[in-house]
Amino acid sequence: MSLTFAYPPHLSQYSTSNFSPLRSLTITAAKPEPDPHNVPVFDAKKLAPVLYLPPLLSSLPETYPSIPIPTENPPLITQTRLPDIDPASLSLHKALHHFRPYTESYAETPYGEAFNWDQLVLPEYEERDWYCVVFRSKRKAGSDGDSLYEADKKAHEEAVHNGGLLLYWYGIPNQETGMNLATCIWQSRQHAIAANSCPNHIQAMRLAAQSYEVYDLERHVLRKVAGSTRVSIEPFTGGEVGW
Repeated sequence: MSLTFAYPPHLSQYSTSNFSPLRSLTITAAKPEPDPHNVPVFDAKKLAPVLYLPPLLSSLPETYPSIPIPTENPPLITQTRLPDIDPASLSLHKALHHFRPYTESYAETPYGEAFNWDQLVLPEYEERDWYCVVFRSKRKAGSDGDSLYEADKKAHEEAVHNGGLLLYWYGIPNQETGMNLATCIWQSRQHAIAANSCPNHIQAMRLAAQSYEVYDLERHVLRKVAGSTRVSIEPFTGGEVGW
């Protein structure tokens, strides 16, 4: 007997004008064209493993020039723009164009080992901390994927518009356990706290409480020190992060 998990459409599978550039997306997944009237279903026997799932990067403010999109494994970019961004976060934003998971077992892997942090390169002179939130989850059987997806999309657009959200990434449920992982990278902890009180975020959290069997939150610090071009991941232990 195979496990089957219903879930909202992944951003790499959902054609919408809110994201770009869909034209150059690289996905490895053998599946028929879905019926747009049906909620997508994840079936371990029918889907091949997805080798690359793109990050969703927040679009830069109007006054900033666009960043060239990599032709191999391109990210998706929101149409909603950030109101502002500091110089070090702009460098991180550029580096995050190459963000990707290291393993398909990301939902069960420690955060610092699940993604290619060691491949992100920033200017040596910069020093900055950023706030990362991680969601490890498992959906309840029969939960409403469409309403949860719409609420999540609105909450994401709200967060970008209000400022601070650099990246949002989420995977596809594990074929055997149903566990999944999503993560946000914020310019500061204060930005993340402010987003929690916004109406679309509150609605998304209410739906999440009804829709998930498991919903565990982790908090980490993404750290860049002067004298190095690399970043590190450390557990969040308290205090302010970022601005």
